[in-house]
Amino acid sequence: MKSYRIPQPKNIRKIMRSFAWVDHRLVRKGYLKIMTHHDIALYLFLILAADKNGVSFYRKEKICEAVSLDFNQFEKTRDRLINMKLVAFEAYSAISPNGFYQVLPVESDPPDYSKQLIGDLTKKLTDKMFRV
Repeated sequence: MKSYRIPQPKNIRKIMRSFAWVDHRLVRKGYLKIMTHHDIALYLFLILAADKNGVSFYRKEKICEAVSLDFNQFEKTRDRLINMKLVAFEAYSAISPNGFYQVLPVESDPPDYSKQLIGDLTKKLTDKMFRV
């Protein structure tokens, strides 16, 4: 077994009154391999902004400003996190771009986007071949 050494033993972090955590299963289950930088930035922000139930309700504009995303990038990124089952979103109303975000437990394996990508490419090639 490797020897264990703390580089700065006088400077060990402590859990304070407010605390956020990142689930190690993001690495172990392979989520980080499929997450974009935008995905990681938004997910980290939502983790840090969440209460003990994983819920936060920052406005879209504030989130975009905090993580340097434009509205289009934000929408795509939020939808990817929802598709990965890492985040849930419930709008305040049918016409509101704002609402409640919930960071979900990491319970399942990440989606296999390679199969989806191959299917999409195959469909595009097939459509293109039959249009000619």
